[in-house]
Amino acid sequence: MAYFSSGSSAPVSSTIATEKDLANDIVISNPADDSISDIAFSPQQDFMFSVSSWDSKVRIWDVQNGVPQGRAQYDHAGPVLCTRWSNDGTKVVSGGCDNSVKVYDVTSGRSQQMGTHEAPVKSLRFLNFGQSNTEVLVTGSWDKTLKYWDMRQPQPISTIMLPERVYTLDSKRQLLVVGTAERHIVVIDLGNPTSIFKTTQSPLKWQTRTVACYNEGDGYAIGSIEGRCAIRYVDDEQQRKSGFSFKCHRQTATNRTAGSQAQSLVYSVNCIAFHPIYGTFVTAGGDGSFHFWDKNQRHRLRGFPSLQASIPVCNFNRQGTVLAYALSYDWHQGYMGNRPDYPNVIRLHPTTDEETKEKKKR
Repeated sequence: MAYFSSGSSAPVSSTIATEKDLANDIVISNPADDSISDIAFSPQQDFMFSVSSWDSKVRIWDVQNGVPQGRAQYDHAGPVLCTRWSNDGTKVVSGGCDNSVKVYDVTSGRSQQMGTHEAPVKSLRFLNFGQSNTEVLVTGSWDKTLKYWDMRQPQPISTIMLPERVYTLDSKRQLLVVGTAERHIVVIDLGNPTSIFKTTQSPLKWQTRTVACYNEGDGYAIGSIEGRCAIRYVDDEQQRKSGFSFKCHRQTATNRTAGSQAQSLVYSVNCIAFHPIYGTFVTAGGDGSFHFWDKNQRHRLRGFPSLQASIPVCNFNRQGTVLAYALSYDWHQGYMGNRPDYPNVIRLHPTTDEETKEKKKR
């Protein structure tokens, strides 16, 4: 087994997959006209998902008998940065650089603006909180605010001021975690959603790229641009006992000059997603690879080879039987790194228990 400890790289072992293990991936070769920013599956269907992209559009795709079909699309007035589905699968919401939050009704085929921020909307999630367990949308923006929305009202229910611009957020059960600029991590207890429970600094040294909450709602993982992940817990005692960080999404490049040392190429951890059933997780990065991990046993379950284009986002379907991931420019080298021939595809990888299920310690 490939074990890793605090601050260590996962060693090379039989957990390494090959391109043959990707042979059954379904490929959508033209999912958007520009870089893909987010992918979200319907909570009610295994093969229907929405895709947001820098071409200012949100598209809904469906896969029937292995054949991808475009079902619908709607527009924003600027690049779209995030998308998610309502719990009942009837609505798709999105936010982007036009500062607006839009909602698309799957049944009627109509989209409309639901709300706005003062700056681009970077991330959003559907939550259930309060004694009535009401479904609420939370949006996070570069205007340094979180807003809670009741879909039936044009004004936010509540607004929370944050220390910096929102780069990422995620929620499970009663936990909402927000990663902002300057490495702030904001933790909110949805039992008291209008106030901040705790603000802390990321233990990673460089910019936060992604956060993802555990299924149990007792902690979260952080991914940064320096090719590192941190495993964190809300409870301080549990954090001292079980928290750690590790290196990933790094490659070794040998310099051809005689006597020179090998260089470590460091890539951003762009996305982390937890398996909805098993609670293991996947990381995807700027190196063009994705890896499945088990935080409880502290080892890598399976690592996949680089596909030679950055992976900006990935996500599981509702049962965890499919991992969707985009091969698309992630802007890690600015506009200079983008090229007309850069890949822009979505691949659907059928997962196996061997890849995603926790292995018990021998």
